[in-house]
Order: sequence, then C-alpha cells, then structure tokens
Amino acid sequence: MFEQYDDILTVEEVAEILKIGMTQAYKIVRSGSLKGYKEGKDWKIPKQALKQYVMSQSHLQRTP
Repeated sequence: MFEQYDDILTVEEVAEILKIGMTQAYKIVRSGSLKGYKEGKDWKIPKQALKQYVMSQSHLQRTP
C-alpha cells in the first residue's frame, strides 16, 4: 500500500493519497487521528501511521 511514496510523508502527500483537501488533511493530523510529528513548521507523517489510519477508518483492522 502506497509503495511509490517515501517512508515519511508530508501533509500534501497525505491529502493526495486520501483524495481530500489540504484543510481536511491538516485537521486529521492536528487532531491526532493520524499520527505525525512536527519538524520545524512542517508535519511529517510515517507511512505506517497512514496505513494504520486507513485500516482503522475503514474498519478493516483486526481485533485480537
């Protein structure tokens, strides 16, 4: 999933991948629903965190 992207994503890339606007992408990251960290003024989102977010939002995540 998302193999063509680097391991660390920008908010712009997240918006592109999820096919949402930049405002919505920032809202998801700032709320903590999608885990990321700030480096200076830029958000960095691990690709693994985006995968987990997609799985949880689509209710495909396995429960132990």
